Amino acid sequence: MFVVANFLIAVAKVADILLTIYMYVIIGRAIISWVNPDPYNPIVRFLYRATEPLLSRVRRVLPDMGGLDLSPLVILLGIYFLQKFAISSIYEFGYRLKMSGGGLP
Repeated sequence: MFVVANFLIAVAKVADILLTIYMYVIIGRAIISWVNPDPYNPIVRFLYRATEPLLSRVRRVLPDMGGLDLSPLVILLGIYFLQKFAISSIYEFGYRLKMSGGGLP
């Protein structure tokens, strides 16, 4: 059962790292939006391609705030929630499974 426990811990760690990276990408996109970036810059194009699908979905749900885009904040709060609830729960479950021995003698 320790293999399953180690697998769950590894999945939780990888998911935590990926969510943290995406959080920084969202922050970079928000900072870029404050200036007039060159749309042909590869970094700007990457940031837009990586974040626009999720940001546009959130924008459709949020009410119009008169030019104020709160979608990055909503996504950052969602990422924080996932890290603190879902990822922490997977870690906890994996470590409990590992410490209990999974019922093996």
